[in-house]
Amino acid sequence: MSLIKDLQWRGLIRDIIPGTEEQLNREMTSGYIGFDPTAESLHIGSLVPIILLVHLQKANHKPIVLVGGATGMVGDPSGKSEERNLLDEDTLNRNLAGVKRQLEKYLDFNPALPNAAEMVNNYDWFKDFSFLNFIRDVGKHITVNYMMSKDSVKKRLDGEAGMSFTEFTYQLVQGYDFYWLYTHKNCKLQMGGSDQWGNITTGTELIRRKNGGDAFAFTCPLLTKSDGGKFGKTEKGNIWLDPEKTSPYQFYQFWLNAADADAEGWIKIFTFLGKEEIDLLTEKHKQDPAARILQKALAKEITTFVHGADEYQKAILTTEKLFANQTAPAESLSEEDLQSMEGVVKSAYELNKLKGGTDIVSFLAESGILASKGEARKMIQNGGISVNRKKVDNAQLVINDSFLLHAKYLLIQKGKKNYYLVEAV
Repeated sequence: MSLIKDLQWRGLIRDIIPGTEEQLNREMTSGYIGFDPTAESLHIGSLVPIILLVHLQKANHKPIVLVGGATGMVGDPSGKSEERNLLDEDTLNRNLAGVKRQLEKYLDFNPALPNAAEMVNNYDWFKDFSFLNFIRDVGKHITVNYMMSKDSVKKRLDGEAGMSFTEFTYQLVQGYDFYWLYTHKNCKLQMGGSDQWGNITTGTELIRRKNGGDAFAFTCPLLTKSDGGKFGKTEKGNIWLDPEKTSPYQFYQFWLNAADADAEGWIKIFTFLGKEEIDLLTEKHKQDPAARILQKALAKEITTFVHGADEYQKAILTTEKLFANQTAPAESLSEEDLQSMEGVVKSAYELNKLKGGTDIVSFLAESGILASKGEARKMIQNGGISVNRKKVDNAQLVINDSFLLHAKYLLIQKGKKNYYLVEAV
């Protein structure tokens, strides 16, 4: 199966410029995706472009990672209703370093390879590019009519917030990225999310008008969840790739808890398993949905890809301790069991307060498990709190040091999936 055919089967292609498949079949091709350094870590919304680059390299093509040191200072109107905050240089450089460290985990940058991955920063070619030179060398090739025909621009212009000149020119800036890479790196392919189609085609048009060259592109669909929720978001916020921001256990749990309809699509998108294996897993899952075969395979593959096999095993171990035998009393968990629960949220509480006794509502709020006493009271009333695996049905319950496991821990469960290990200090 060709690269394009495989990506189409996986649901990873939405729009494609004619001739792209033929170009990839003809020769080793350099292709790039841009990443905006808006934070020190990428989140799982960035996994699709990362996986596209990995597929590209596996098919013996050359992946180029563009980190937007320059465009991060400008903003991007695509798919957004408001202009985003611009970053100062120190924040930008810190974010760039974090993103670079992460991407180096997934792609092979070994310079001995003919298709070694390469990382570039568009700040390097924009920092000395004067405004007058830019409008002369780039702006004159793309008409205002062409720029205003883009859907992302139309939506912003029709909205109440409008669009600044800075963001209006973004498509020229991104288009020049493609032109620069085409000219200096022989890069003939750009990939990205479907919301980037307008910006991407501006790049191919600039290459055609300035160089008379042929450039190619395809986009992948923007992911949504079957229940209408935003992909990659939980009640705690983004699911990050940085284990300091989202633990491997929490990362694993996100995929393990996917709805059946989502898991069936996501296992094609987020794993490198072949069609036969995925078809077999899907068939087995349909025969016994309660076994969650698809979710377990998905969670295993993507957790191992992002965090490694050791962290996957730790996530499995924690999951077993927390969920496999919930009828067993918390006292049966050893101190080592509690301490090794990777990813369970850990916090501290004053031992002296526990010795004197404190009501459960105050304890939940003061330990940070709930944001306020009101929220804690409501959660208890709804049966959503357990202490040491025993459901709390009384908001007047007094928590004291007799509740401590191994004289130092409390295991709190909030809802079905959220666990907190509180240490008395």
